[in-house]
Amino acid sequence: MKPLKPSIHYATTLDGALPQHRFGATRHIHMVGIGGIGMSGMAEILLHQGYHVTGSDGSLSETTERLTSMGATIHQGHDASHIEGADVVVYTSAVKAMDNVETKAALEASIPVIKRAEMLAEMMRMKVGIGVAGTHGKTTTTTMLGHIIQDASLDPTIIVGGRVHSFDKTNAVVGKGEFLIVEADEYDRTFLKLTPTMAIITNVEAEHLDIYKDIDDVKQAFVEFANKVPFYGVVAVCVDDPTVRSLIPEFTRRLITYGLDPSADVYGFNVDKKAFSTSFEVIAMGRPLGVFQLHVPGDYNVLNALAAISIALDLGVPAETIKKGLERFNGVFRRFQRKMDHRGVLLIDDYAHHPTEVAATLKGAKHGWPDRRRIAVFQPHLYSRTQQMSAEFGASFGDADHVIITDVYPAREKPIDGVTGELVASAAKDAGHPSVHYLDTAEDLPHYLIDMASEGDLILTMGAGTIYRYGEKFAESWQGGEV
Repeated sequence: MKPLKPSIHYATTLDGALPQHRFGATRHIHMVGIGGIGMSGMAEILLHQGYHVTGSDGSLSETTERLTSMGATIHQGHDASHIEGADVVVYTSAVKAMDNVETKAALEASIPVIKRAEMLAEMMRMKVGIGVAGTHGKTTTTTMLGHIIQDASLDPTIIVGGRVHSFDKTNAVVGKGEFLIVEADEYDRTFLKLTPTMAIITNVEAEHLDIYKDIDDVKQAFVEFANKVPFYGVVAVCVDDPTVRSLIPEFTRRLITYGLDPSADVYGFNVDKKAFSTSFEVIAMGRPLGVFQLHVPGDYNVLNALAAISIALDLGVPAETIKKGLERFNGVFRRFQRKMDHRGVLLIDDYAHHPTEVAATLKGAKHGWPDRRRIAVFQPHLYSRTQQMSAEFGASFGDADHVIITDVYPAREKPIDGVTGELVASAAKDAGHPSVHYLDTAEDLPHYLIDMASEGDLILTMGAGTIYRYGEKFAESWQGGEV
């Protein structure tokens, strides 16, 4: 297969920094919510590029400590004095601009106040941007593609929504090459501010319905995102996803289709799944490329890999280089991460917080360990999502032998009357699950697991909130011999 390459030469600055003709005299960038997973990666890149970065967050963490060690000035808590001297104030979508004392002070002082996505869009304009979008799989796909482009000696800059083992346990890599690979998050429609040259759409489902009116609104946003790619760019889309397949007639840019469906341009088959690894073969544009190896499980990770393979092939990266990049990928924190294997009990943690993700995680666990008792521990994330999708969540636990539901992790939201984790627990019972228990506080989880765990169990903690911490507390007690 002759690789398709972009037809335009992309100019970049000599040092990779954001050019002064765009940023003018901007040197001091203040970031509200700097400790968040999206903001911290951006802050790291700006620090490497020589900008004076300050920030604030509700609490300090290992992430903020890392940024401080790189030269950032970070305040715990928010105060108007923190923005002194700033040329621009950047805030995360988790922050309400009109409710935050720092953003309000900046507006009153006529200092530009912008969302994270707007800053990311400016950074992308200076590079060949590759945006990875989709309801699920963004972080893993972005990281896989980043590994491949690194192994192709293209030295990309990468920003992902999770800590990566091979990225020195951080979520950003600063490269000197022309490529910027980022997650394109649909929350708050932020991905519509980006200007990628190449894009991936992994899947499209009803999500963030506190922002979107309905699934049709979500679909149209993804169509708009895909069609923002320039005429010389390309969009890789997953034909295994029925919603994405239905949108293909509305995409106006060059497409590469990928999937486990034989009709795909980049087709994966002969998938061999093991507990913590997967192998599969690929045919791309009719050309056999051989066997690819992953150190992560599940069909969903094969699809993520096929997305990365599609873009890499379009850039002319040799198949053998792609294979090496994927083999080097050893996972992302909180993505089917093994936390403990002790005294006959295996503990795995996953970021799954949508019904499809929960079901896929449990399916992978059942395939890898069919003979173990599988205990699913789920912390619902967001009151709105819990209210809107309780029935779907309830139906997602079919591959678990025992289900534990905790209270809701609110994140950015205020409580909604009558909405608790018990909605999900009740829905699981209504779906016919024979063993469901509701804990109205996640703090009780470690003791509950100590009482019920036995040799041969596989325990999976799932959710986008703090559930992993309670799993870790259980692991500490279990490894300490507590029974």
